[in-house]
Amino acid sequence: MKKNICVFCGASEGNRPEYRMAAEQLGMTIAKQNRRLIYGGGNKGLMGIIANAVLTHGGEVIGIIPERLVKAETAHHGITQLEVVDNMHQRKARLTELADGFIAMPGGTGTLEELFEVWTGMQIGYHEKPVALYNSEFWQPMLNFLKHAVQEGFIRENFYQTLIVSDVADAMLEKMDNFIPKELERWVKK
Repeated sequence: MKKNICVFCGASEGNRPEYRMAAEQLGMTIAKQNRRLIYGGGNKGLMGIIANAVLTHGGEVIGIIPERLVKAETAHHGITQLEVVDNMHQRKARLTELADGFIAMPGGTGTLEELFEVWTGMQIGYHEKPVALYNSEFWQPMLNFLKHAVQEGFIRENFYQTLIVSDVADAMLEKMDNFIPKELERWVKK
């Protein structure tokens, strides 16, 4: 069965060419490994780049986009399937439903919000799907903060360790395939 990889990423390309190259590399790898890209349905920034890379290499792309963004002319109408939903809440629910795993690439507040929602969902037991960060240099300041939150007692170390971090698309997808949800101690009574 084909695995659906949900990628959260920016509707901007960012300021460095490495972000574009990483999106192209990940898109090519998803297609070559016969996986399906599930994403936010946009045609701009890293969203458009990764979708086009998957398509260029013969892969399938499913986009989920709210009607408001279709009206703003940001929808990618050249993908395999474009689902239009009423709002962002429905978009995120549908992305989560379709995905077998999640990857966050560089992005802004929307990417961060999507990442933390699915990672938190794993923590509290709503799903047991892997969550990964692609492009560790971009994510390093956030990883430093998360480690600080661990040290301060707000995130448990075993949960922090569930986050997959990689700069190599093949290696990251392999780690996601081999991900075994840990029995997380979800609530601790003191």
